[in-house]
Amino acid sequence: MDIAGEINAIRREVRGRVVVLQREYPAEIEDVWGACTDPERIGRWFLPVSGDLRLGGRYQLEGNAGGEILKCERPRLLRVSWIFGDAAATFVEVRLSSIDSGTKFVLEHSGDVDEKFWEQFGPGAVGVGWDLTVFGLALHLAGVDRPHEGWESSPEAGELMTASAAAWRAAHEASGEDPAQAKAAAERTTAFYVPKAQ
Repeated sequence: MDIAGEINAIRREVRGRVVVLQREYPAEIEDVWGACTDPERIGRWFLPVSGDLRLGGRYQLEGNAGGEILKCERPRLLRVSWIFGDAAATFVEVRLSSIDSGTKFVLEHSGDVDEKFWEQFGPGAVGVGWDLTVFGLALHLAGVDRPHEGWESSPEAGELMTASAAAWRAAHEASGEDPAQAKAAAERTTAFYVPKAQ
């Protein structure tokens, strides 16, 4: 895997407590839309999903978040509430647009984030997970199976997550955060995702 290439393929931005990821995929917009909305395909690159998968319906990702489908405008816009455990609901919006090289994918995760949690981990807390998600989508769109079970604890995955946390640190600093605070938050994020790295 080209770790640097995967990290550099994503443009990251932090706007207050909002994290934004952009990536371009060499695939037609309808293919990307299908990958993001077809339950069978979602289970091949992200997580198994169940529920009433239509506007106003509720979804549940296996072992992860669930929520309500708030907007669904094929093939350009999907917005859902995102409820993980006992945390307050946040929101995830995916916007797709056709470009010369394929499809531009933009993911925005917004909502009220616990102040202490943000100070502890910064944007990398959700950013690293979303980086792994858009990497999985890239593999799927290229016709490659997602990494094998247990891959998340492999040295390769550790390298990718460590690089992702560093990239979110840079985006955090670019948003105006104090460099020392951004560094400390990124180190705690890395320790969470890659415990053996610390």
